[in-house]
Amino acid sequence: MPDTTTSLLESLGHLQQQLEEFRAANPPRTKLPESLWQSAVELARQQGVYAVAHPLRLDYTRLKERLGESSGRRRKTTKPAFVELIAPKPTKLHEFVIEIEASHGAKMRIEWRTAAPPNWTALLRAWRAVEG
Repeated sequence: MPDTTTSLLESLGHLQQQLEEFRAANPPRTKLPESLWQSAVELARQQGVYAVAHPLRLDYTRLKERLGESSGRRRKTTKPAFVELIAPKPTKLHEFVIEIEASHGAKMRIEWRTAAPPNWTALLRAWRAVEG
């Protein structure tokens, strides 16, 4: 077992040196080459994400995402096989009958089915405006 631990530490040290050389040669915030990410992913698979990300100063979340992608463990999005659509409960409709008769004999009858009562005064004003 000590040989495996020594080998992993050597790999980590080697990758750390490569990262330091890359960071020294490039401006800050430059994307790391894919080969460096792949090496970090392989080490993370053996040692754990934090054990690799912390000493190498890598973004823990990105390394974890790459580890999941490389091992084929992507988050599966399943499409629903069945979707239930629930209609709102029907409201009870009330029936209203409005009959208006003008003094000169004109008549109007409105039959109205609705959940809320109509605005009687607005209807009467509209009738009077037309009649007047």
